[in-house]
Amino acid sequence: MLYIIMGLFDFFKKKETAPEAQEALDKGLEKTKSGFLNKITKAVAGKSTVDDDVLDNLEEVLVTSDVGVSTTLKIIDRIQARVAKDKYLSTSELHNLLREEIQLLLAENNSNDFRSFEYGSEHKPYVIMVVGVNGVGKTTTIGKLAHKLKAENLKVVLGAADTFRAAAVEQIKLWGERVGVRVVAQAMGSDPASVAFDTLQSAVANGEDVVIIDTAGRLHNKVGLMNELSKIKNVMNKVVPGAPHEILLVLDGSTGQNAFEQCKQFTEATDVNALAITKLDGTAKGGVVIGISDQFKIPVKYIGVGESINDLQLFDKKAFVDSLFN
Repeated sequence: MLYIIMGLFDFFKKKETAPEAQEALDKGLEKTKSGFLNKITKAVAGKSTVDDDVLDNLEEVLVTSDVGVSTTLKIIDRIQARVAKDKYLSTSELHNLLREEIQLLLAENNSNDFRSFEYGSEHKPYVIMVVGVNGVGKTTTIGKLAHKLKAENLKVVLGAADTFRAAAVEQIKLWGERVGVRVVAQAMGSDPASVAFDTLQSAVANGEDVVIIDTAGRLHNKVGLMNELSKIKNVMNKVVPGAPHEILLVLDGSTGQNAFEQCKQFTEATDVNALAITKLDGTAKGGVVIGISDQFKIPVKYIGVGESINDLQLFDKKAFVDSLFN
């Protein structure tokens, strides 16, 4: 059992900074990087030092890059403090200063300290409940995550607890077939908690290592959402004490400020403790990764940077920020 737990631990703490992963990250952030750097270049045009005008322009750059107003003001305040301390700061130094401050901000939010999550023998199976609205790439993220875990020689089972959409059940079954993992499903309209219960019971019986439970992507109202997710959690806890060990919220990075609102709704409805931000390859709004991490103080654990099955990456704050500025 110990080698299984250690394998799971190693998977989550491992940083995907291999050349092919960095190349995929650079390609996935191309639109964000291009827009971001172009805006910064315009913000400092004709200026040799960082003055109030440059800071005003930089504030606009960050806000329009979907970093968010609150996080933008925090970054600007920190840069102002550095300017006041150093007395003279050239615009040529602004890139490095901004890079440092964003990395520090992400570090404060524990954005890639995966080793802080404890994995012990009581966490077998390790249970992940995945939440998020329809259309954010939730099912695709589940499939890609299952593929990664299976590649680590872990036994994975998926629970199709989004029983309100026939397409959701079929999609997760297709992903199960594609990556070669077992899927537990019931008829459309079944009680989602019943699906979760069956999935965990069978995982325990089969000695599987990781359970990933899909849930309905509806934001009908906060009370209804809270009650539904609480019911699923309570049922799972009866089968595996402490489950779910991870509640992973999937957000679509291309929606910009809408992703902030979705994060607000779901964090109020349930105890989200990890984030996956998808579709960063198709948008110039990658700044949401910085803003959401800062505002909600929840670690960004995964980012989606492409359509390939291998394009779900463990988030590495240094690699992310380096990619933005290189």
